[in-house]
Amino acid sequence: MIPKVSSLKFSADELIRAWQSASILMDYPDEQLLARLEFLTEVTASLPAKIGAGLQTTIGHLRRQSLYDLQSDYVDTFDTRRRGCLFLTYFSNGETRKRGLALLRIKQVYTKAGLILTDDQLPDHLCVVLEFAATTDLQAGLKIILDNRAGLELLRLHLIEIESPWRGALEAVCATLPALKGTDYEAIQRLAADGPEDEQVGLNPYGTPDLLPMPGGV
Repeated sequence: MIPKVSSLKFSADELIRAWQSASILMDYPDEQLLARLEFLTEVTASLPAKIGAGLQTTIGHLRRQSLYDLQSDYVDTFDTRRRGCLFLTYFSNGETRKRGLALLRIKQVYTKAGLILTDDQLPDHLCVVLEFAATTDLQAGLKIILDNRAGLELLRLHLIEIESPWRGALEAVCATLPALKGTDYEAIQRLAADGPEDEQVGLNPYGTPDLLPMPGGV
């Protein structure tokens, strides 16, 4: 059973600020993102340390690097490594027909809530999910996140392993979620050992574009 937002450790307002900040910080870096860092610094400073500190660590890195270096590092981190994939249903479904159905279900949740994605947006991209949760429907967004918890945690462990500066933002998101249970650990270990499924089929019949990770994020 998916827990209610009201049962989490943080208030709805704190979740909104944390998830929207993480969504912005984990998107492909551009001039617009750099221009928002001052505002994001103020927002994250107002959050409890358990979630604000990680976000501030990522902000600090973005401040110190050139845009070219940030973009190069981002592509290397998220677009060239399977364990660094930001498309959540990839971890649980791989490139299979099941992923097409999983994407369709998420898209239906967005449509029901009144959110229409553009053709270049995939509904399971972490930044899209966090933005949807923060700005449209916290409870529905929480369900999508928890349905894909194993993949999210595997991504977190990968970012820690490679000492990625984006790990702080993802750790902040994970810190807002309910504590992991035994079945969660089992799912993470199984996913880490076996990896996503692989099936050489197209997914377009399910109403989604080809699922190659796109440099540039969402």
